[in-house]
Amino acid sequence: MTPAELSRTVLGALRRAVAAGEVDSVAADVLARVTVGVPRPGGDGDYACNVALVAAGAARTSPLALAALLRERLRHDPRLADVRVTGPGFLNFALADPGTYERDLVAETLAPRYGDALAGHHVTLRPLGARAHVLAEAVARLTRAQGGEVRVRTDHGEPLRAAPPSAQTAPLDPESRRWALLHTAPADRPRLDAALLVQRVENPLFLVRYAHSRALALVRNAAALGYTPEPGDSGPHAAPLLALLAEHPAVLRRAAEHRAPDRLARRLVRVADALLDLHDRTGGLLPLGGLKPGAAHRARLALAEAAGTVLAGGLTLLGISAPQYV
Repeated sequence: MTPAELSRTVLGALRRAVAAGEVDSVAADVLARVTVGVPRPGGDGDYACNVALVAAGAARTSPLALAALLRERLRHDPRLADVRVTGPGFLNFALADPGTYERDLVAETLAPRYGDALAGHHVTLRPLGARAHVLAEAVARLTRAQGGEVRVRTDHGEPLRAAPPSAQTAPLDPESRRWALLHTAPADRPRLDAALLVQRVENPLFLVRYAHSRALALVRNAAALGYTPEPGDSGPHAAPLLALLAEHPAVLRRAAEHRAPDRLARRLVRVADALLDLHDRTGGLLPLGGLKPGAAHRARLALAEAAGTVLAGGLTLLGISAPQYV
């Protein structure tokens, strides 16, 4: 069960509770704030959901009461081993077969689509300044990729502001400059200096591109050894990367809704770091010394391929290329 599937399951339980007259109806714009992700400190299980905290007011009940009601409706789902309520009203879920978690998540991540989370979302942006125009372009791509509609106008619309960059101190290519303008939060002034040209992992753009290129190289090298990716259980070292991939759809949505493509850029850096860390912790992902590839090797390769897909897709949404070779 992926985060998207669990979200649909939880919202289905809420709709059934409304139909049964157990709680009042909840507007769609409120339900749009429901998220499923990795449990925070104090949480438990594989996933956590904020539905009770978000919907309790509209449903005319308390978060704890709504969470308890939904738990009763969800705890018999055969796909869930356990449903618990923690903190002020978070629902926490343990999957019945944790082995399916990675397979489903990787398969969903590899699918070339971003969903329709912003379907029906219409906005007109009015960028104020040159940097704001770059932000508006990225916000438009993020929103349209998720089913929304965006227009960029100069005469009317929602004002979009961004602090201007500091003085440029090095000759930058257009994509390095764009990265600097988008990776920095809109309220902060980007630095346009020679650090953006350094071909080392200390440069965030290089790190993201290198990790993407490395994922492609792993798939090519595996093919040369005669095996292909196959989602499965990558082992305990994969947990940080899996968590980032599970949260990625929510990051895309928030980046669009808050007009903050920097959230996506920073998330890409974290995904790249996690992929390279997994590579190092598992001895390079591929079998060593002529050993035959096992199920774990195939699963790690599929996970690396999924991470590479996220990195390439994220760069594209920011208007930046993802080279095959770095």
